Amino acid sequence: MKVAIFGRYYNTTTPKSVETLFNYLENKGIEAYIETEFHNLIEKESHNILDYHKYKTFNELDKSFSFLVSIGGDGTILRATMFVKDLGIPIIGINTGRLGFLATIQVDAIEKAVQDIIDNKYRISERSILTVETSSKNKDIESMNFALNEITVSRKNTTAMITIDTYLNDEFLNSYWSDGLIVSTPTGSTGYSLSCGGPVITPGSNSFVLTPIAPHNLSARPLVIPDSTEVHLRVHGREKQHLISLDSRIATLDNGTLIKIKKANFKIKMIDLLNESFLDTLRKKLLWGEDKRNSTK
Repeated sequence: MKVAIFGRYYNTTTPKSVETLFNYLENKGIEAYIETEFHNLIEKESHNILDYHKYKTFNELDKSFSFLVSIGGDGTILRATMFVKDLGIPIIGINTGRLGFLATIQVDAIEKAVQDIIDNKYRISERSILTVETSSKNKDIESMNFALNEITVSRKNTTAMITIDTYLNDEFLNSYWSDGLIVSTPTGSTGYSLSCGGPVITPGSNSFVLTPIAPHNLSARPLVIPDSTEVHLRVHGREKQHLISLDSRIATLDNGTLIKIKKANFKIKMIDLLNESFLDTLRKKLLWGEDKRNSTK
């Protein structure tokens, strides 16, 4: 078994997570590779990782890897997809921050989670992703033109709203007067889209959702569409340019650029342990939010 390990930051819970994971993999004789920049970050910290000098690093992945472990939060998993791409390598997330919908393994459950994977006690959740093309070439988009959570167009360098002409399968839908528009997958429905009033969509749904950001036309509401739909957007506004974001990656486009968004021809695989589910995580997330609100009263 060959495992890739990726992380981005070090916080108060990261050291214990890293040591527990690496030492368990070492004891089980599992070959582990650490993403180069994360390896450099760990080297700067004090740790008690067994035989750390033996760990190899990676800058790119190939299909020889059994799975990837992401150490961080949901945002770290979004970054991890840039290494996995269309290779079909399953991802599991160790949570070192707030409760997430993707990074669900808590620090005290790391050893059991790894053992369950070794024992094949898990299921694979395949997540649809979005891909984008633009009428004018953009190197920032072309180099990594997919998103697991959402693709968003939004205003740039202005407080004025923008107008987003929106077409579904070449049929005109609406001109959104707003700060932006989110095209979200079911996975992303619990993220930015949700904070802008969008619905929660279960991961297995064959749907996307369009969620306007602070719309000025009062009739604009989130819209759930089949994931077979191709969405075309053109942005107009006072400024000459606007922003497009693919998850956490941002690029600048000229106004009037045709943006084509559709479902990609591959999916990202997430490892779900048998003792967890999306609905269970949703309940915990809702309770966590209530606990946070109550703690501030």
